[in-house]
Amino acid sequence: MARENAQAVPSGALWERDAELAAVSAAVDGLCEGHDTGGLLVFTGEAGIGKTAVLGEVERVAAGRCTVWTARGGETVTSVPFHVVRQLLQPALVSLGPVEAREYLGDWYEIAGPALGIAQPGGRQVDPQGVVDGLVAAVSRLVMLHWPLILVIDDAHWADQESLRWLAAFAERLDDLPVLLVVAHRDGEATGDSARHLETVGRAARPGTSLATLTAFTPDATAGLTRATLGEGADAPFCREVWAVTGGNPYETVELLAKVRAAGMEPVESTAGALRELNAKARGRGLVATLEGLGTDATKLAWSAAVLGTNITLRLAAELTGLGTEEATHCARLLREARILTGSDDALEFVHPLIATAVYQSVPAAARTALHGQAAWAVTRSGRSAAEASRHLLEVHPDDDPEIVDQLRRAAREHLAVGAPEAAYRCLERALAEPPLPETHATVLYELGCAALLTSPNGTVAHLRSALAMDGLEPGTRTDAVCRLSQALVHLGHVSEAVQTIGREATRLEPGPDRMRLQAVHYMWEGIHTGEADALERSRVLREIAQPLTGRDNSERALLILRAFDAMTRGENAELVVELCDRALVNGRLAPGLGWTDTEWSFELLIMLGGSYLFADRLDRAEALFAEALRIYEISGWSGGHLAIAHAFVGYVHRRRGRLVEAEGYLRESLRLADRVGEELPMHWDAACMLIDTLLCRGHLGKAQEIADRYHFGPPYPSILILPDAQSVRGRLLLAQGRTKEAIDELESASHAAAETDRYNTVLAPWQHLLARAVAPRDPRRAAELAADARRQAERFGTDTAIGEALRCAAALETGQRATSLLARAVAYLESSPCAYEHAEARVAYGIAARDAGELTRGLTLARACGADTLAARARDVLREGRGWG
Repeated sequence: MARENAQAVPSGALWERDAELAAVSAAVDGLCEGHDTGGLLVFTGEAGIGKTAVLGEVERVAAGRCTVWTARGGETVTSVPFHVVRQLLQPALVSLGPVEAREYLGDWYEIAGPALGIAQPGGRQVDPQGVVDGLVAAVSRLVMLHWPLILVIDDAHWADQESLRWLAAFAERLDDLPVLLVVAHRDGEATGDSARHLETVGRAARPGTSLATLTAFTPDATAGLTRATLGEGADAPFCREVWAVTGGNPYETVELLAKVRAAGMEPVESTAGALRELNAKARGRGLVATLEGLGTDATKLAWSAAVLGTNITLRLAAELTGLGTEEATHCARLLREARILTGSDDALEFVHPLIATAVYQSVPAAARTALHGQAAWAVTRSGRSAAEASRHLLEVHPDDDPEIVDQLRRAAREHLAVGAPEAAYRCLERALAEPPLPETHATVLYELGCAALLTSPNGTVAHLRSALAMDGLEPGTRTDAVCRLSQALVHLGHVSEAVQTIGREATRLEPGPDRMRLQAVHYMWEGIHTGEADALERSRVLREIAQPLTGRDNSERALLILRAFDAMTRGENAELVVELCDRALVNGRLAPGLGWTDTEWSFELLIMLGGSYLFADRLDRAEALFAEALRIYEISGWSGGHLAIAHAFVGYVHRRRGRLVEAEGYLRESLRLADRVGEELPMHWDAACMLIDTLLCRGHLGKAQEIADRYHFGPPYPSILILPDAQSVRGRLLLAQGRTKEAIDELESASHAAAETDRYNTVLAPWQHLLARAVAPRDPRRAAELAADARRQAERFGTDTAIGEALRCAAALETGQRATSLLARAVAYLESSPCAYEHAEARVAYGIAARDAGELTRGLTLARACGADTLAARARDVLREGRGWG
């Protein structure tokens, strides 16, 4: 937005701002002269303290030297998604045609374009975090076109949530961009997420240099400004009274002095008594009285402008009030003379936000509601979208109007399609209050629950339960509502309730696609539920159901995946697991409708598919599947929890392959992405568990404990299955720290859990190996039993990794030639497995046991290639000590 009134605030508001103006000059000079890549300036303070005047100085200093784009939040437009960021980028967006926009924004065009209003949305709900990342990338690319560039945002406390989310993310990524970001907002005005985003912006600035809180004028500054405005004849008592009346507030001081000058008052002690009454006319009821004194038509025009809030034109404001062109022009002139409005007829705005607030609050409630209704009608009649009209419809009183319900539902769909679920939620919540017709009421509740899924699982649960309790949902929609309800319950940790919800609904349906879908989802949640009551019976039923299935539709494919996952966790033959997984694919690929971004089936199902391949030694297929997830989520802009999970499993494929350095990078990125979504989420458990396991392989014990502490990795565990087994990983961590008793307790608990669920996959959950070694010194018989049972389980599963690890565990309990022989066999199996780290461990152990320098050197080479630092150091030390070995 090009601010027409950059100098509207008198320069007197800049008194006593030497430090702030010096920071502005230094920042602008550093940017424009190429001494600095840019940076961030944040100015805070109470209303009227002079923030806007400082921002005007930024524009003045930068004039003719670099590009300046500006935007301003507005009290009445906080519900308009992306309003501030669109306003900010308007000069660039107007100059870009569709072809140029695609060229400059690249892959981000489809993601950020709809939010910026330069591309049509795709028609389905998008990931809000992905849109934020797309906007950051889009703005970064536009910066490179227009550098050096200054972005100025005033009244950020009134910015919409979507713009603030972008602003917080952008402020953290300024280091390498030739852009100066300048933000001003009131102290304590923002609440909730708005306050959190502004705090993030503030943390990105440096206190004392680029973060400043403006303070009120001192009496001396007020006296100086008074004499500069009214003449040197202004006496001390008068100046002191100006300061006492305004409290040193720069805006109030400037306005009061303007009124003194307009009234022709002598600035002497004898007239000082009138200052308080004169000041009252510039604020609150005094301002309203001044407005009313301009006449009914001028008052109504000001009301209309306050209701519109932004993009105010004289034509539109006059249309709302029913004024003709001549009358509206006259009223606008009166409002300008009274210092209420400023700007041209095509770009009107209030002289100060305090005035806009006072005028809006002065509009009688009934009149304000009527004006919002007329504004919504005018916006819709002009051909603009339902989303643009929705902010006015939100303010209209419910009146049992089906048309308003339809408009709000359309607006919600438009908001979801551009990545603004909170705005969609507001529209649908308001539609419920209308209320909808009985035949559509349940559908609106369903849509409201879907809109809340990404932002409020609790809201999703409440609304979908209400929808399901009513008549009116189409059969397919009802099935989808039950599936989404169960998904929200799982995300909240209520897995048992999710299982029960799906089970009850499935019993209501006749055999068919909907019932089969519910059965598949039911078995999916049971499959990840650690507190399952009858795991053996569930496995038996699932085995019978899946036996004849060929994968002819997605419901059958889902059941095959669930059967494969169940077989994998129970340690059934790995070839069977792979065969079931392969039957769930179409020509080796995911079937249409069963992809990573398809919403009919949750992504947990595909995690089970990839996990089954992962722990069955088919790392090639697991890697291809999870790499596809990562690629699709990135190009689709799904930058929240889905992308975090994709990074985690790509990372764990690297861990299983022995690429430990790469694995650590992906897993840390997974946790960073998960942290942006929320705290203590199920995805944190998986990523933290995988990272701790990886760090232990690297020998980075301290870093592993840091992750465990940060993410509270330990009991109580969630009621969903963690991959790999969380108790086994924690037991391994405790053993590495020498906390053997605690480790044994943890691993014994893992053994009880395995017995209850019949899950005995020694690769997924190697608690038997760990427990055998831990109890061996005091209970060798128990250790031998554990190792023998682990070996039976491994041979049943049949992978090279499982058998090789079982042999290595058995060797650890033996001595002499017996141990050496077992290690030689372990090496042979693990050399054939795709798991290089386990191979390295076995090779090093075998080299040491056989006192074979050649074998130990090969183990050292493998350990180094894996990034297993401690294992490599051990091999190197033993080689150094064992010089002369054969």
